[in-house]
Amino acid sequence: MNTTKTAARTPAKPAGSAQSLWVTIGRDLRRNKLLYLMVLPVIVYYVIFDYGPMYGLQIAFKDYSPGSGIWGSPWVGFEHFIQFFDSYYFWRIIRNTLLINVYELIFGFPAPIVLALLLNELRRQAFKRIVQTITYLPHFISIVVVVGMLVDFLARDGVVNQLLSTLGIPSKSYLSEPEWFRFIYVSSGVWQQVGWGSIIYLAALSTIDPSLYEAARVDGAGRWKQMVHVTIPGIMPTVIILLILKMGSMMSVGSEKILLMYNSLTYDTADVISTFVYRKGILEASYSYTTAVGLFNAVIAFSLLIISNSISKRVSETKLW
Repeated sequence: MNTTKTAARTPAKPAGSAQSLWVTIGRDLRRNKLLYLMVLPVIVYYVIFDYGPMYGLQIAFKDYSPGSGIWGSPWVGFEHFIQFFDSYYFWRIIRNTLLINVYELIFGFPAPIVLALLLNELRRQAFKRIVQTITYLPHFISIVVVVGMLVDFLARDGVVNQLLSTLGIPSKSYLSEPEWFRFIYVSSGVWQQVGWGSIIYLAALSTIDPSLYEAARVDGAGRWKQMVHVTIPGIMPTVIILLILKMGSMMSVGSEKILLMYNSLTYDTADVISTFVYRKGILEASYSYTTAVGLFNAVIAFSLLIISNSISKRVSETKLW
């Protein structure tokens, strides 16, 4: 009898819970309105340039015609995807995209870490600031200027060939040699971004507790062992997070630099997904076909991000979500 009365006196109030949630949100908006106002331009940017274009992804499954519009174009299903998978260019652009990203992962990803560790070991602050400034400067050089420098330096009568000729090595146009393209692309990218990329690792190094170094010195550890057992483990969560993000971008390569560097002689090693989409979509107006290619690329990149995050959760305590 008492149980029945108690149950009758405690009705569920889902509407009240929802109402209290909106009250909490409204109170938070009023309290932090200046902060939300500051973040509003960022939200608007992503809505317009990242989420808005998702509406047009449906043309990957249509035979899109600008005259008919998105809604008026007929559906063709997975025809464009099948056409891409069966094309001559499929394996070439997939191979080139993956190889360039793998080379950047092997050589470009560790470079800022190594530079940050070396800078952290410097004791003369004046020299440290000079090195930081010199390594940061290339980041602020325009890609157009960087490629122009490469064209001038690597030309047949450029500085590189003049230096090599003194060693008896015949001159060649390196930017026209397919086997040299990936090396030039990756090495110039490391030179341009190594200093800028080291900033986040230097920030992570500054958060390491100095008492850990003192304890290591008491135990007789030298500077090398301090770096191995204190410094590197201290920045490892940051390294893992950035590695996960890097894995999520393994299917994307900056098209601007490649478009400026490559030519018809280097297509075999330089043509990647982004440049293929540009040529087919913009120059040849194959909008539906290239949208399908871009959607395929995005799905693979998202899958790599999910897989790398899942692996990180299993082998360490660091993860994105």
